[in-house]
Amino acid sequence: MKIVDIRATTVAVPLEAPLRHSNGAHWGRFVRTIVEVEADNGLVGLGEMGGGGESAEAGFRALMPYLKGHDPFQLEALRFKIANPTASLYNNRTQLLAAIEFACLDLVGQHLGVPVYDLLGGQVRDEVPFASYLFFRYGSADHEEIRTPSQLVEHARELKDRHGFTVHKLKGGVFPPAYELECYRALADAFPEDRLRYDPNAVLSLGEGLRFGKAIEGLNNDYLEDPVFGLEGLRLVREQVGVPLATNTVVVNFEQLASNVLRRGADVVLLDTTFWGGIRACVKAAGVCETFQLGVAVHSSGELGIQLATMLHLGAVLPNLTYAADAHYHQLRDDVIVGGKLPYAGGKIAVPTGPGLGVRLDPSRVARYAEFYREVGGYPYDRDPGRPGWYAQVPNERFADPTIISVYGE
Repeated sequence: MKIVDIRATTVAVPLEAPLRHSNGAHWGRFVRTIVEVEADNGLVGLGEMGGGGESAEAGFRALMPYLKGHDPFQLEALRFKIANPTASLYNNRTQLLAAIEFACLDLVGQHLGVPVYDLLGGQVRDEVPFASYLFFRYGSADHEEIRTPSQLVEHARELKDRHGFTVHKLKGGVFPPAYELECYRALADAFPEDRLRYDPNAVLSLGEGLRFGKAIEGLNNDYLEDPVFGLEGLRLVREQVGVPLATNTVVVNFEQLASNVLRRGADVVLLDTTFWGGIRACVKAAGVCETFQLGVAVHSSGELGIQLATMLHLGAVLPNLTYAADAHYHQLRDDVIVGGKLPYAGGKIAVPTGPGLGVRLDPSRVARYAEFYREVGGYPYDRDPGRPGWYAQVPNERFADPTIISVYGE
């Protein structure tokens, strides 16, 4: 089996409402680049990468001279062909590699007639638990804003009733820390049996991070994720706060993982199949975490069904995945795969059992959302459409005013 073609299509899939985060917002849609890798036996493997638009499409086209004739079984050679660790200091191809690796694993699984999890050692679970991913958000035509503690609790309750979540993650760093602490405590009061996690995306100062961490010590926390920036900052918080610390920002490769093992700053590493360069890299990293008793969770980077499938196959094979995975998935209105969005049941999503990744593209949905992307284009992740001229700093001091009713929507 040899690669004969690579095709990339950028799509924009609408969200229920624009989601606010510490560095800006998701402007009412996720922009993703869908990758199709065709082999000489007629099979097509699927990959996915966040954002990029025309530049991502050009980046994938530029890989054809490297990969034409490549055997998808040769995954280690693939890694060095695309993301040689020294050459990648100049070309930063890690996320391109991840999307191509997804597609190659999909091809191999289809060729052999087995799910990807069988290529990774075999499944230890057939469904993966997920946390609700709670955002402060602007209102849209059919969804209200989320700005106050009561609105946040109502939204969490609706998601719990609809999807069965028993773990709730609040994406913070939008409003002043004291206000977000009030919101977090409101969740704890409303769902005393459920577990909680808070992630301000590293924009708190050391002092604010310590104050917030100490204030939540008595709650039913999974972990405090990236309260401050950097491994040294996390170590300082960890020394003084009795809540496990997690990161998805400063342990995203093996050098950083080694540093965290030698001088621990994070107790839990959120693995991302894109950030780490593929599913196999995440499996390797999980093995290191298992050896050194680091917790493992799964990070969400705004995935559609293809990357969600990679997260599910990853979750299927990790015995030490003791935390519910993150996913923005319930915020989406639709998906590009056959059948639309994969369903939640009891706060979990079943691992696809078909050959390869077990999901296939719906051509009509791909065409619809590719056209939507051409109509609306991309958006700057690090800007907030409701706060013209604003940008975040690390640590941040210019938080949004929680008394101002959201006026932006799309």
